[in-house]
Amino acid sequence: MKIAVIPARGGSKRIPRKNIKEFCGKPMIARSIEAAYESGCFDKVIVSTDDQEIAEVAKDYGAEIPFLRPRELSDDYTGTMPVIAHAIEWFEAQNENVDLACCIYATAPFVSADDIKTGLNVMESESLDFAFTVTSYAFPIQRAIKISSTNRVEMFHPELFNVRSQDLEEAWHDAGQFYWGTSLAWKENKPIFGTSSAPIVLPRHRVQDIDTPEDWTRAELLFKIMNPNGID
Repeated sequence: MKIAVIPARGGSKRIPRKNIKEFCGKPMIARSIEAAYESGCFDKVIVSTDDQEIAEVAKDYGAEIPFLRPRELSDDYTGTMPVIAHAIEWFEAQNENVDLACCIYATAPFVSADDIKTGLNVMESESLDFAFTVTSYAFPIQRAIKISSTNRVEMFHPELFNVRSQDLEEAWHDAGQFYWGTSLAWKENKPIFGTSSAPIVLPRHRVQDIDTPEDWTRAELLFKIMNPNGID
């Protein structure tokens, strides 16, 4: 069985209730649920939440809520890995075997059904623990600078000051949209950023982390530019 697990706890502090806050006409979480179903990859699309209101909104958009997430997995310090492992183990306790699980973040309005399908194809064609979305940095990270406590500037890598930008190795970062993984990899807490993971490369304009109100505003502007007729 292949499942999509959308983690959505109720305790967001920087953007209160961000998982169900309206984003360009729909609750934010609805876009992840719809992309999961549109992909056609899953036997079940579930939302793992500790919050009854989030659960009801998720149900309205077709997601299953087979359980409410335990309190010990719903605080500010719980990572993604134990949340997905908990969902897998819950199904196993019901005698339903999970082969692959895809964590899709609830605040990923640019997540694409086609990209989710690409991730599944990669997982099924190669021997991997994980496949997840990445995008490139817009500026060479080797030229990054820091500001000191005395308000002065210095490079992290001053030895690279005279190296041309085009001669520096391109760097990538997690795009924060979805993570395909084997059941075993999730349960054994294997490293996602490792040699048994494959990248699903996304263009930078379809990637926006949403942690602050500024992030939210930028994401809405990008979404409206890409969907000028209100069609998503």
